[in-house]
Parts: sequence; C-alpha cells; structure tokens
Amino acid sequence: MSAADEPQLQRAVSRWQIVGLSINDVVGSGIYLLPAATVALLGPFSLWGVVAAGIVVALLVLCYAQAASYFDEPGGSYLYAREAFGRFAGFEIGWMIWLTRISSAAALSNALADAVARFWPWAGAGMGRIAIIVVSLGFLTGVNIIGVRSAARTGIVLVIGKMLPLLLFVAIGAFYIDPQLAFSGQRPDPHDLQRMGEAALLLLYAYAGFENIPAAAGEYRNPRRDIPFALITMIVTVTVIYAAVQIVAQGTLPGLANSATPLADAASSFGGEALALILTVGATISILGTNSNTMMMGPRFLFALARDGYGPKVLAQVHPRFRTPAAAIFCQGLIALGLALSGSFVQLALLSMTTRLFAYIGTAAAVLVLAKRYADRPGALKLPGGPLIPVLALLLCVALFASASWQNIVAALVAFAVGAVIYKLPRKDAAAD
Repeated sequence: MSAADEPQLQRAVSRWQIVGLSINDVVGSGIYLLPAATVALLGPFSLWGVVAAGIVVALLVLCYAQAASYFDEPGGSYLYAREAFGRFAGFEIGWMIWLTRISSAAALSNALADAVARFWPWAGAGMGRIAIIVVSLGFLTGVNIIGVRSAARTGIVLVIGKMLPLLLFVAIGAFYIDPQLAFSGQRPDPHDLQRMGEAALLLLYAYAGFENIPAAAGEYRNPRRDIPFALITMIVTVTVIYAAVQIVAQGTLPGLANSATPLADAASSFGGEALALILTVGATISILGTNSNTMMMGPRFLFALARDGYGPKVLAQVHPRFRTPAAAIFCQGLIALGLALSGSFVQLALLSMTTRLFAYIGTAAAVLVLAKRYADRPGALKLPGGPLIPVLALLLCVALFASASWQNIVAALVAFAVGAVIYKLPRKDAAAD
C-alpha cells in the first residue's frame, strides 16, 4: 500500500469541541484538592496565588497558541521542538510528555476508584478497585479507538458533568461567604523559598494539561485557527472558575487547610449533605473526564514518535475503519493498566510536573525560533511584545524546574537519558517512512 493509499486521520473535531476538550484536560481532580492545599501553603493570599498562577500559565498558553498557528500536523510540543531544534530535541520532548501521559492515566484511574469508594465502599479495595480501574481504562481506550468524534463527544459530555457541580457550588456558596474568614489567617513567610516553590508547582499542576490539546491537531478541522482560540478561551474561563471556587471555599469553611475533601466539606457547611454528594459525584466525573483526555491525547505523541521512526511501525498506522491511531491508543491503555494495577505508576506520577516542564521549556524556546522562521505564514498568530512573552515564560519554567525536589530532578534526568538511548535505536526503515 502506497503512502497515498494509506488511511489518514479524520479531521472531525470542531472549534467549540476543542474548547471543551481543553477545559476538560485542565479542570480535573486538582480543583477538588486545590483550595485546601493552597490555603495551607499561602494562607489568606491563596486567592491571589490562584489568579497569579493563571496569569503565569497564560504566558505559556500564548506560546502554545502561537506555535499551533504555524502547523496543521499532530505532535504539539514534540513537533514544535523538532521543527525548531532538530529531531533529537523533538524526540526527547515527545518522550517526556508521553511518560507524563502514561503516569497520569494510571494515577487518575486509581484516583477514580478512591472517589467512587466515598459512596460505594466496595470500590476501595480488592476486586472492586481492580474492576473500577479495568472498566474505566477499558472504556476510555475503546471510545478513543472507535473514533476521534466519539472521543470528542464523550469529552464534551464529561466536561459538562464536571462543570455543573462547580458552578452550583459557586452560585450557592457566594451567598454564604464570610469576608473575614476568606481573607484572614496566618500569612506565609516570603523568605521560605521552598514553601513558595512548592506552592508554585502545586498551582501550576492545577492548570496543567493544556499542552496536550495541539497533539491531536491532525484530527481538528482547522487547527491553525481553532487551537489558539480554544487555548486562550480556556485559560480565561479556567482562571475565573478557579478564583471563584477558591474564594467560596475560603469564605465558607473554617479549617479549610486541614480538609481532605475541601469542596465537599464546604458544600456540606452551607448546602447540606445533598450538595456535598453532588460535589463528590462531580469529583468522580471530573477525574474520569480528565483521564478521557489523557487517553485521547497521549497516544498522539506515541503515534507521532512512531511515525518518525521510533518504536514499532504498527504504532504509526491509522486504523482503516476508525481512522484513529488505534495501535498507539491500545498500547497506552495496556501500559497504563499495568502500571495502575501494580502501583509502580506512583514514581512516574511524582515526575509528572517535572516532565511537563520539559515540554513547557521546549515550546517557549521553540517559539523564539519559529516566530522568525514562519513570521510571514498566512494566519500566523503574532504575540504582543515580540519575544517578550516566550522569554518570560522560559525564565519562569526554568525557575520552577529549579524549585522541584532533587529526587524528582534526578529521576527526570534519568528518564531523559533513557530517551537518548532509545533515540539512538530508530527503526531500520525510519528513513523510508
């Protein structure tokens, strides 16, 4: 079969579906834990920390939006680094992102079992827990293999399901906010750099996930126009939602920092157990929704790497009927299932933020190169200030990487080195692909 006769990816995802997918990828389990953790670290400054984090992440989002405006192909951060700095840089970025996706899928499937166990104890251990993990990962893998349109529609349904409880929480809780409770408490020590770094990484984690959206550009109807629109719409929407949730939680729940389920506890304080149950169900849907996107976007990195000659050729093939990278999707689902059931995913999960920073640094740096190379490309996005935004984003990411624990930095560097070995062993037919 010639290259022209091979099945191609189907461009089926619309602009507003991409917006929904981007929100779905960012708003996950983090928002249900963020209020307590940020109060513990930042005290009364938590609200401003949430807003500041949104502004900082907006710098990265703009870098991704500009880079996405140059390309119709899938790959995201991998593609941008490869085009700017060569195949090795691109491979390493794609490799690190895929490790993040694998560990995230495994971790989220376990988190789903924990969430379900709150109202169905059988799911907390033994065969019940195994059943939740297997069924959830199997379902999401199947949905994505069947077609990107079904995956996108599933993502939209899940994002609606996760957003409604949060909006209900804010709408009702707004009438019960105690301003003194919301803005009082122990102030953090600005000289405690380790604590500030931990808070910064935590807040960044809550906004993470947007980097996955460009990975499936080959299946979007008009990616060069729609991805930038979706990313910018997402960061504005998510920042507003996070800030509103934070202020309601701070203003309605004394002892917020010590709560294991802050939104459910806060909801119970002003809306009773019925609202608390709705928030618990919302957390379950939120986790499932984020994992849906992880299982949709992660295999696109593997597909892009395999298409460039790294890994078995079957992973670079498009299913003739479903027109999806079915083998890559099945591969990720299988590995994530093994990690989730064995528990060995924990160490990879600890690397998630550090490995994401590799992608952020690579994309911010790539924009500086690509902006010069493709400045005249029709429809290309031009950021205000020229190189100012990518330079600021690059400096912030380097600072965040330096604030990570030395264990995570060492582990990330080991993973990077493993990737370098794999890069040296491409398929023999890679040059012909």
